[in-house]
Amino acid sequence: MSTRNSRTDSLTNQVVGNVGLFYVCYQLSRRGWNVMPTTRNARGIDIVIYTTDASRIHTIQVKSLSKRNPVPLGGDLKRLLGDFFVICGNVASDAPECFVLKSEEVRALAHRGEKEGRVSCWLQPKDYAVQKFREAWDRIGS
Repeated sequence: MSTRNSRTDSLTNQVVGNVGLFYVCYQLSRRGWNVMPTTRNARGIDIVIYTTDASRIHTIQVKSLSKRNPVPLGGDLKRLLGDFFVICGNVASDAPECFVLKSEEVRALAHRGEKEGRVSCWLQPKDYAVQKFREAWDRIGS
């Protein structure tokens, strides 16, 4: 039995979200940012980061995935918050992979669907899991 598969299968959505959130916090802290995760399970911003002199502040929304799947964005792209989106994939593995996008890029790349009067938006892996965004922490700065 593979440890990786049993870990993936046993993680709840909340644990997947926590792993991604804290992995992103770790990565940003390593790059010199002061990092403050916000209240879990609240809609909106997941992380606020700022420089030591508070001259630069950014907000970040984290989307965590245990596998390379589409990223759900909800029904209204106007409600997306954050300066940046970090999609943290493969969080159940020993090597999570992050993709760093600006909010306007997320809106531009999002797919929109409607079924039975209900609207949903998402990002496809072919749109976000590209070299331009892969581990592109320099897009946020340090």
